[in-house]
Amino acid sequence: MSENVVHLHKNTAPSTEPAAVTTLTVVPDPAPSAPVPLWIRSGRTVKAAVTHERTKTTGRAVARHTLYVVGGARIVARRTWDGKTAARYERFMRAAEAAGNMDAAMEWEERAQRYRDARHRRRMDLLHSPLDAAKGLAVGTGMGIGSLVALGIVMAIANKDVTDVITPIATVIEFINLLITIVQVVWGPLVSLGPFLALLALWAVGSKQQAAPAWALPANVRSGEGEPITPSIVVKALRDLGVSALAKAIKEMGDAGASMLGPIRIAGCGVEVDVTLPSGVATNEVQARRRKLAENLTRHEHEVFITIPEAARTVRLWIADSGALDEPIGPSPLVTDDTITADYTKGRAPWGQDLRGDSAALSLYQRHLLITGLSNQGKTAALRSLALWASLDRRVEFRIADLKGAGDWAMFDGLATVLIQGPTDEHVIEATEMVESLVDEMNRRIAERQADPTVVFDPLIGIVDEAQVAFMCPAVDDEKRPYGGSKATSRYFMAVRKVHNQGRVVDVLMYEGTQDPTDQNLPKLVREGAHTRASLALGTEAQAVMALGEKAVNGGAAPHLLRQGLDKGTLVVASDGIEIPKGQSSITVRTHFIGDDDAKAITDRAKALRNGVTTLHAIDRGEKRDPLADILAVLGDEKRVFTQDVIKRLSVLDADAYGRWSFGDLTRVLDAAGTEAKKSHGRMVVRADDIARALAERDADGSASTSQ
Repeated sequence: MSENVVHLHKNTAPSTEPAAVTTLTVVPDPAPSAPVPLWIRSGRTVKAAVTHERTKTTGRAVARHTLYVVGGARIVARRTWDGKTAARYERFMRAAEAAGNMDAAMEWEERAQRYRDARHRRRMDLLHSPLDAAKGLAVGTGMGIGSLVALGIVMAIANKDVTDVITPIATVIEFINLLITIVQVVWGPLVSLGPFLALLALWAVGSKQQAAPAWALPANVRSGEGEPITPSIVVKALRDLGVSALAKAIKEMGDAGASMLGPIRIAGCGVEVDVTLPSGVATNEVQARRRKLAENLTRHEHEVFITIPEAARTVRLWIADSGALDEPIGPSPLVTDDTITADYTKGRAPWGQDLRGDSAALSLYQRHLLITGLSNQGKTAALRSLALWASLDRRVEFRIADLKGAGDWAMFDGLATVLIQGPTDEHVIEATEMVESLVDEMNRRIAERQADPTVVFDPLIGIVDEAQVAFMCPAVDDEKRPYGGSKATSRYFMAVRKVHNQGRVVDVLMYEGTQDPTDQNLPKLVREGAHTRASLALGTEAQAVMALGEKAVNGGAAPHLLRQGLDKGTLVVASDGIEIPKGQSSITVRTHFIGDDDAKAITDRAKALRNGVTTLHAIDRGEKRDPLADILAVLGDEKRVFTQDVIKRLSVLDADAYGRWSFGDLTRVLDAAGTEAKKSHGRMVVRADDIARALAERDADGSASTSQ
C-alpha cells in the first residue's frame, strides 16, 4: 500500500500582516507505471536485430551473390544471342546512323549481310550432314575392322598361334567396355553436380561484371571513388544525364554507345575525351548538367570541366583523377632559377600549369590586363607574379597603386617609379593622378611617334590593385569632378579608358586587380578594354560573364564553379597571349604562388639590373614647384641621368607642372641656373653634381640678397 506525502506550506508575510498560517496538503503518490507487454518488447528486439548494420551487410551479401547468378545468366544469354544472330551488327549500324556516319553504317550493313549468307550456307549443310555422317561411319567402321583383322593375321603368323587373329578386335571391345563402365560410374555424380557447376559459372560471370544493383554492391565498389575512366563509364554517365534525346539515342545504340567517344587521352592529372553528341542533343544541354555528369563519373563537380572544341556537336570532357586538383603544384621558375631573365617583347611569363600539367605562360606584350575574383583567392599573388617576371627586363618601368595598403607590393620600393600604398580617399586621389600621368606620357609618346614612326619606347606598366576602391571613391576635386564612378566626368574611369584606347601602341599598359565584380565597381567599358582577362573563384555566372565575357562563358569558362577557399590561385583565363587548345575560348591555370620573401629576392635581382630607381610614394599637388629642386630630387642617388628620363620622372612627380615639358623646357631651367646638360657616350645627361652646385649657389645668392 502506497504512502501519502504530507507537504507543509508556510505563508510568510511582512511583520505588519497577520500571523503566518501553516497549511497541510496531502499529495497522493503517483500511480505505478504499467509493465510493458511482452509482445512490444519482442517487437523492439526484432526491429533492432533487423536494422542492425551487421544484418544489413549480411542481407546485401546474400542479395548480391544471388543477383550475380541472375546477371551472369543475362550476360551469357546476351552473348549467345549476339553469337547466333546479327544483333551485334545491327547495333553497330544504328550507332553509326545516330552519329551521322553513313559510310560506317553501310560497312556494317555489308558485314551483317555476309554473316547472314555464311549462316545460311551452314544451315543448308546441316540438311545433308546425317547422310554424309552415316556414309563416313560405315566406311570408317569397315576400314577399321579390316585393319584390325590384318593386324591379327600378322600377329598369328608371327606367334604361330591362330587365335591371335581376333586379339586386336577383342582388345578394342574390352577398351570400349571400360569406357562404358567409367561413364556409368561418373554419370550419376556429374548429373547431380552439373546444375551447381552451371550456377557457379554464371556467378563467376556476374561477379566479374559486377552485375548487381548498386545498393547490393560492397561499400568500396558503390562509392567508385577514384575509379578509372573507361568508355563504358562515360557512356553510362551521359545516358543517365537526364537528357531524354541523348538517353534514347544511346539506348538504341546499345553497348556501341562508345562510338560517340574519341580516344581517351591522358592529360596531366586526369584524362580528356571528345564526345560527339547524337543528332537532336545540344552541347549546352550537357554543359548545364556539369554537376550531375561529374557525380555520374564518380567525381566532384570541380573535377570535371566541359568545353566546346572546334568540331560541331562535340563537347570535350576533362576529368581529373580523384583528389588530384587538391594537390599543390611546384614552385615558380622565378624562385627556383635565379638566372632567369625576361623579355617583354618576345618572352612569356611562367604563370603556372594548365589542367593537363603543361606549363602555362602568358605574353604581356602590348596587352592590358584585368584579374578579378572573390576576396582572399590569390588575386594579388597572381598579378604580382606577372609583374615580378616583367621586372627582370630592365626596360620595364612600373607605376603602382596598391589600394589595399597591406604591404603586398612593398618589395617594389626602389624598383617602381611610383608606389602608392593605402585604401583612403587620399590614396585614391594619388592613384588617379598616377593613371592620369600615364595618359600624359602616352600622349607624349604618340606625338613623338607621329614625328618619327620608327621610334621605339620602353614599356611603361601602370598597376592598380584593388581598383574597385577607386571606382567606388566618393571624393570630388575642386571642379566638382568625381574621382570614382563610371560617368564621363569621373577622373579615374576616364583616365583608364584613355590608356585602354591608345596606350597599347606606345607600350603604355594598364593592369588592374579587382574583387567581387559588379557594374558599379568594375564598369563594362573598363573590363572590356583589357586584352587579357582572368578570373579566380566567383559567386555567380553573371559575375563570370562580367569577368571573362559572354563568349568565354558560353564556351565553357566557369570561374563561378571554382570552390572558394579551396581553389585559391586557380584562374580561368581568356586571352590571345596564352596558348589555348584549338577551338576553346579559355583555359584554366593553376598559378604558382610566390611568397613575400621570394618576391623580395626577385625584386633585388631586378634592382641589380638597373642603375637605381627613385620611388615616389606620394604625388604632390597644387603647390608652387621649384623646378631645379625637383630635378635634383628625381635624380636621386644617381650621378647622371639621361635628359629624357629626367623629363619622364618630373612628369611622374607632377603631371600638371611637368606633364608637357620638352627638352627645351629642361634646357631653359638649367640655363637660368647657370648650368647645362652635357654629353656622355653620345647622349645628353644631367649630372647631379652640377644641379647641387647650382642650387647651392642660388641659395647663397638668395641669402646674400636677404642680408643686404
